[in-house]
Amino acid sequence: MTTRSRRAAAAALLTCALAVPLLGAAPASASQQAHGQAQYSVPGTRDTSAPELPRPAGPHPVGRRTLHLVDPHRTDPWMPTARGRELLVSVSYPARSARTGSPAAYMTTGEARLLLEARGLAGVVPAETLAGTRTHARVGAAPARGRFPLVLLSPGFGMPRTTLTSLADDLASRGYVVAAVDHAYESLATEFPGGRIPPCVACEAADERPELATVVRGRAADLSFVIDQLTDHRTAGAPARMIDSRRIGAAGHSIGGATAAATMAADRRVRAGVDLDGDFFVDDAGDGLGRRPFMMVGAENTHAPGSDGTDWAGAWDRLHGWKRWLTVEGAGHFSFTDFPWLGDRLGLPDPTVPLSGERSWHITRDYVHAFFDLHLRGIPQPLLDGPTASRPEVEFHRP
Repeated sequence: MTTRSRRAAAAALLTCALAVPLLGAAPASASQQAHGQAQYSVPGTRDTSAPELPRPAGPHPVGRRTLHLVDPHRTDPWMPTARGRELLVSVSYPARSARTGSPAAYMTTGEARLLLEARGLAGVVPAETLAGTRTHARVGAAPARGRFPLVLLSPGFGMPRTTLTSLADDLASRGYVVAAVDHAYESLATEFPGGRIPPCVACEAADERPELATVVRGRAADLSFVIDQLTDHRTAGAPARMIDSRRIGAAGHSIGGATAAATMAADRRVRAGVDLDGDFFVDDAGDGLGRRPFMMVGAENTHAPGSDGTDWAGAWDRLHGWKRWLTVEGAGHFSFTDFPWLGDRLGLPDPTVPLSGERSWHITRDYVHAFFDLHLRGIPQPLLDGPTASRPEVEFHRP
């Protein structure tokens, strides 16, 4: 990849993180994009009642626990004066009953307010509406008996872990312990204990490929630390007793997908990984995975072979185990997150993305859980063998 292409890719990532609409918008002007704003085309009537996330498809009720973790042995790359590398982790898990615990919140009102402001939606969607989004998890629900595979999730650049809530809870309902990780100073809207919302320092500092590679490698170290903590009975308690440490996977959206690959390269405990529409930003992406499986799923208009600026071809050549390169026609960058689903239900679909929120969700859910069922559970998945008439939007590439 040329220097010009690398800079274009970095700029595209930052545009996605800081200017792409949260729910739906008309295209922003160049000036508005540079200042992280979008010009919204708002319908005359909208439903401002709190939406509901898609119902998980698995047989288990879902429990939720939030952990505040600090690695005191690492210096935060964006805030060297901090007391260590700080993380907030939502652990979704198979629960014994849906009748115990209390409903899990989607996000706090403070988080929702900042996220809406960053997207130019302040005053369009009430913060209380977004924060009140109904989930299907219960805080404090008794864990199901048994040991389950662990999947780690890392969100897109500048995005909070809550953007992957539907995916986390669906996997948990199917018998996975899922840890969605927020990385301090890399999120626009993450509230730590005490009501503290650290600024997204990385959003301002990471404007070239070397800084974005720092994000990827730092997050990979974060996920390894999370594995350490979640598999240690002294720190994790009940989640540690549920986790089968021989079956661990990682997935992420955007730069979180690059993190999944980098974590696999650095940590042999991670057996399988998925990248959802993220470039890799490190020159050696794919090296170090050996024969472990990896899947890349992206929007067709940006991640098909030959797309300008993407670095998937190099990574593909360095993957030597089971691998898939899938693209989804009509998808946008955020089609693999909660945003399109929520946008449709709030009357704010993105007119630039043809694929509906419901269809985006079903495709993301089906392919991600099929991948982990195959590689962490050994259950055959014909869905991953090639194109299917029931999902004509998904194209398999073998460049």
